[in-house]
Amino acid sequence: MPEVSSSPAKASATDAKTSKSAPQKAMERLGLLRDIDLALHLPLRYEDETRLTPVRLAREGDTVQCEGIVTECRIEQRGRRQLIVRIEDEAGDELLLRFIHFYPSHQKTCGVGQRLRVRGELRGGFFGREMVHPSFRAVDEDTPLAQSLTPVYPTSASLPQAYLRKAVAAGLRRADLAELLPPGSVPRQLPALREALDFLHHPPPRLGLAQLEDHSHPAWQRLKFEELLAQQLSQLQAQRERARLKAPALCARPGGLHEQLLAALPFGLTGAQQRVAEEIAQNLARPQPMHRLLQGDVGAGKTVVAALAAAVAIDAGWQCALMAPTEILAEQHFRKLVGWLEPLGLKVAWLTGSVKGKARQKMIDAVADGSAQLVIGTHAVIEDKVSFKKLGLAIIDEQHRFGVAQRLALRKKLASQALEPHLLMMSATPIPRTLAMTYFADLDVSTIDELPPGRTPIVTKVFADEKRLNVIERIRDEVGDKGAQVYWVCPLIEESETLDLKNATETYAELSAALPGRLVGLLHGRMPPAEKAAVMAQFSAGAMSVLVATTVIEVGVDVPNASLMVIEHAERFGLSQLHQLRGRVGRGAKASVCVLLYTGPLSPTGKDRLRAMAETNDGFEIARRDLDIRGPGEFMGSRQSGAELLRFADLQEDAPLLKAARELAPRLLDQHPDAARRQVERWLGGKAEFLKA
Repeated sequence: MPEVSSSPAKASATDAKTSKSAPQKAMERLGLLRDIDLALHLPLRYEDETRLTPVRLAREGDTVQCEGIVTECRIEQRGRRQLIVRIEDEAGDELLLRFIHFYPSHQKTCGVGQRLRVRGELRGGFFGREMVHPSFRAVDEDTPLAQSLTPVYPTSASLPQAYLRKAVAAGLRRADLAELLPPGSVPRQLPALREALDFLHHPPPRLGLAQLEDHSHPAWQRLKFEELLAQQLSQLQAQRERARLKAPALCARPGGLHEQLLAALPFGLTGAQQRVAEEIAQNLARPQPMHRLLQGDVGAGKTVVAALAAAVAIDAGWQCALMAPTEILAEQHFRKLVGWLEPLGLKVAWLTGSVKGKARQKMIDAVADGSAQLVIGTHAVIEDKVSFKKLGLAIIDEQHRFGVAQRLALRKKLASQALEPHLLMMSATPIPRTLAMTYFADLDVSTIDELPPGRTPIVTKVFADEKRLNVIERIRDEVGDKGAQVYWVCPLIEESETLDLKNATETYAELSAALPGRLVGLLHGRMPPAEKAAVMAQFSAGAMSVLVATTVIEVGVDVPNASLMVIEHAERFGLSQLHQLRGRVGRGAKASVCVLLYTGPLSPTGKDRLRAMAETNDGFEIARRDLDIRGPGEFMGSRQSGAELLRFADLQEDAPLLKAARELAPRLLDQHPDAARRQVERWLGGKAEFLKA
């Protein structure tokens, strides 16, 4: 079989020019570059090729392996060409093999008189017992049976199982699987790493497949522990490396901007906001870069905490940048922060893709000469042309929407001064505890776990789409008699040939006709920025009764008078996204309702999402259920940039292993640093770099 180099970087120039086969390219796409990668490429399932079943004893619906002599091989035209092969076993019982897709080589292998070993699902057919598209191979009377279960690996169309099995077996033989962990550090009753991998790649026959498939076998537990340990070590290394970096010490001074802003605010802070603001201020005062996640439920008041942090940085003589994923959210922050900070004498710059020409250059110049003390914008903030004079604090809102490269680019805006800016990341998607212990273990986490006073609980109702006209009637009552404002959210902008969904433009026309005399607006991502701003301004001012929108209003939009939210095709949205959208109402004193319209039949996942939304308003409980339903991807966003750092461990089921790994990681890093380094390299390779963002 083709060798897989354990050191691809050492390949010669001649080797690099050699054309690669399709299977080799497919292996590279799967990340199978090193021997250890192959050794850790574990089976999805197993096939039992260790025994033969006589045809007469096989039951319909069972997947079995049989053997017999070919008595007939012919091509039959029954609507389409089929290859029909009949074999007879030792007892004289016949089995029909049917191939709808076949090659000339199939006919050659299945010649009359040839002994075949076949494996597939047994079916009852009109012409007797049969298998459709079984796996098969030519054998003789002395060909031995497999001694272990046959692994079936994750693969792609251009990478045959036979090729991959040989590659994995060779990689497993060559891989360095020496024990790196000191005696007594591995949980009791778990096998050695090589023993565990040999077992999982080639488990013995008649082993209970349930243990293998549910990953409860001790061999699986050993791999999960190793993986969790590598992940914990990587996070701890990133945290310690960051602690060695230098950042400007930003200290809040008595009577400074921080206190002036507090005095000028038209509301008081909640106890949770005060606590979190103090945690951040203490972090900013240190000469090491802050790397903090500020999390809080929808409407918990994270923006004012960010404003207080910005005031501390600016008062210390440094600039602050706030980057948001959408222009609508960035503009929401801009309006709030300008209202709070400009009366205190601060100059705020606005940088987004819609700012063009001389206005854009004027903003860029103000950032470069330091006269713009606070810079708010979208991805435009990190463009190469934007250069900060003294960036001391970078704030990223909805951090899970930004990629690793984007966060690193913002942090490097101060690299020329051999300092790192402090980094504050904000998220309205609370992080479940198990996730915080793994993917976010290198972060300091501040949590606003208290909503401002006056917020009314949101009642969530779930209706099938057949109730749509009743919902529109309710809207007519709300906007007519009560003067309420309504959001109606649609998942698409225009007609789709592939998804049968109501779109925003059609719904806009429908509601406009159903609500004569009331202004209905339309908002979506393809509209010019000026048009979007005009629509939002009308809705915010109360001149517009209903706003039909796509998910551009998911975060940041704050209209206290809006008290009814309708989400169409709610089954198409993720749980976190539904909770974010629901959070656009309930921001004032009015009783608020969120209506989830769905189109059946619902999938089990869709049912779970809608049930969770109806049962709780608690963002932390929503996050926990979302983790159960979707896994960590919803919370991670681009933090790992597509690299799954946990392939085997399950954050919920493997909590005891996670606890053991967390306890061992600092001890291993302190007492056995070389073993710790090799453990991370073995499991993560270059993926560990993603954790540093």
